[in-house]
Amino acid sequence: MRRTGTVHTRHQSLEIWKSDLATEFRVEGAVHAWFHRRRFLTGLAWDMIAAAALLGERPAPRSVLMLGLAGGTAFRILRHLLPDCRLTAVDIDPEIVELAREHMDLDALGIEVVIGDAYPWLEKNRRSFDVVIDDIYLAGKTDVFRPRAWDSGLLDHLSRAVAPGGVLAVNLVTGAGHRTMQSLTRRVLKERFPVVRSLKSAEAMNEVLVAGNSVATRGRLATSKDTFADWRDVAYWDRIQVSRVS
Repeated sequence: MRRTGTVHTRHQSLEIWKSDLATEFRVEGAVHAWFHRRRFLTGLAWDMIAAAALLGERPAPRSVLMLGLAGGTAFRILRHLLPDCRLTAVDIDPEIVELAREHMDLDALGIEVVIGDAYPWLEKNRRSFDVVIDDIYLAGKTDVFRPRAWDSGLLDHLSRAVAPGGVLAVNLVTGAGHRTMQSLTRRVLKERFPVVRSLKSAEAMNEVLVAGNSVATRGRLATSKDTFADWRDVAYWDRIQVSRVS
């Protein structure tokens, strides 16, 4: 891949990298969004986020809300898996959304995009969704960080947005500097929901937690594997691990 430009938005500085088939947005050297003309999966957090959306009581959810869109990588997987699902996203950075439209064919996904600060938007929201995904991270000088600590108010707003039988999914960066947030999130979700499951992949430095009254096991994902034509997508899908958080 070759770097084709650097863009400084109000919230982050990102590099655009391209090859004949793929585009990446990179922030501080890390891939922030990924688009490929023929493939969907990467082995990274977006695969697990998309898989998490399939684990509610409805194998094919009718609506998904994502807090934090960026380039729409996870939603590209979900649009492939769920062609009739209503996809809604909230993102604070209008410039990265426009870059995704220009370089990652975002408009082809048919997403309802809301530009704004996700958590204040969530406080006013009165809609419910089969899946709510919290992927809110901001770029700091040396690492990403979650902009708001867990509290009962945030959990109330997130829980209220989850429709009966639905699930809440939270993407967490793991590793040094992130273990406290990871442990805290596990604890607060276990206190609020009857079932919490963890999705991981060997290549990813992330864990996606899925919480609800009922959360399906890994067997649910097997029915989606045949939708992927490329052997690399199939291999990445097979590597997603699902375990119960005890």
